[in-house]
Amino acid sequence: MVGAEETGLSELDQALKMLRLDMNDAKNQSKFYDIFLNTTFCVPTLNQQEVELETPIEEGQVLPLVMESEGNDYLMLFDSEERLKNWAEDDVKWVGVPGHVLAATAVPPLHWALNVGSEYSKQFLPDEIAWLRDVVEQCNEAAAEQEESAS
Repeated sequence: MVGAEETGLSELDQALKMLRLDMNDAKNQSKFYDIFLNTTFCVPTLNQQEVELETPIEEGQVLPLVMESEGNDYLMLFDSEERLKNWAEDDVKWVGVPGHVLAATAVPPLHWALNVGSEYSKQFLPDEIAWLRDVVEQCNEAAAEQEESAS
C-alpha cells in the first residue's frame, strides 16, 4: 500500500476509499470508524456577536456551524484546516473536536457532513451516528470497568 505522504491522502481518506470499495466489508468498516473516532476534526463555529440567541452561551462554549440542506441539519466536519478553508473560501473560526467526543455528544436528528467539497466527503445519517455513540459508550464503560478492577 502506498503511504499517505506519497499520495496526499490522509489515513482517514485511505480508509474511506477502502470502505467505498465494499461497504459491507467488516474489516474496512472497523478501520474507517476507528480512525474516524480517533481523529480530531475542525468544526467551523459561528461568531456569537453576529447571531441572536434566546439563551446566551457561557464563556468557553462555542456555537458550531450547522447547515441546512434538503430539510436536514448538518454539522460540518473537516479533517484538516486546509479542507475547511477550501470549503469556506475564507478564513473561518473553528474548534478542534475528537471524533469520539462528536459521537458521544451528538443529538438526533442532526446529520454530519465530512470534508464537503473534497473527493473524500461523506454524509453520516442519524442512525449511523447513534450507532457510533453506542460504540463510544460501550468503550467508555469497558475502560471504566478496567480502571476499577486495576485499582
